[in-house]
Amino acid sequence: MPAVRRFDAPLDLTLEAATDTAPTSRRELFSSKRVAPSILSADFSRLGAQVEEVMAAGARLIHVDVMDGHFVPPITIGTLIVSALADRVHAAGGILDVHLMIERPERQVEEFASAGADNITIHVEATPHVHYTLARIRERGCSAGAALCPATPAAALDEVAADALDVALCMSVNPGWGGQSFIPASLDKLARMRRALPANVALEVDGGIHPATAGPAAEAGANLFVAGSAVFESEDPGAAYSALARAAGAL
Repeated sequence: MPAVRRFDAPLDLTLEAATDTAPTSRRELFSSKRVAPSILSADFSRLGAQVEEVMAAGARLIHVDVMDGHFVPPITIGTLIVSALADRVHAAGGILDVHLMIERPERQVEEFASAGADNITIHVEATPHVHYTLARIRERGCSAGAALCPATPAAALDEVAADALDVALCMSVNPGWGGQSFIPASLDKLARMRRALPANVALEVDGGIHPATAGPAAEAGANLFVAGSAVFESEDPGAAYSALARAAGAL
């Protein structure tokens, strides 16, 4: 399995830290506006080729949706896919953004970090040990994210945002299925989250993101945009990625 990448110094993820050059580090990736294609909607018979296609178009965050059949009804993928993609994504200058939609994620942090995850996001609704799990993620050399379902108040991150969080993820659909419509109330929630979060915490939005919703989400404060069906269900995923990146102001 790929070696774990350790970062001894705290990550500087200040949103104003972006430069005019192409990001080459995790800090720069998280501090800029970026579309993160989700492989949930990819053609798994040619997954590597599709990931290479969107990375050739400019993608540097590849989003991996892990579902366990308990926290959400579907079962998707696990560490074997993360491990299979890690070298390919890292060689192209990208990172693996792993979203754990699973119960008791603290039990799986070690395996996903060892498999090559760069960022691991857990759901606050999935464990009573949110702070502990975020700390464990960082100890394993990954950046730590926390996700909120649509009905979970933005304030649920208040106790961890200052010292344990690198990425806050706002679900703009109910987790578990691709192709859902963006929940309009998510725009106000994004704005409230951005106001409450420290400047060094990236704000990611996931669900129903396509060219018509990416712009409003960016205006509300999001800087990372997860998109699955809008990219990989297109006849030309690379072109679809580029169109979405333009709409989000991420080019």
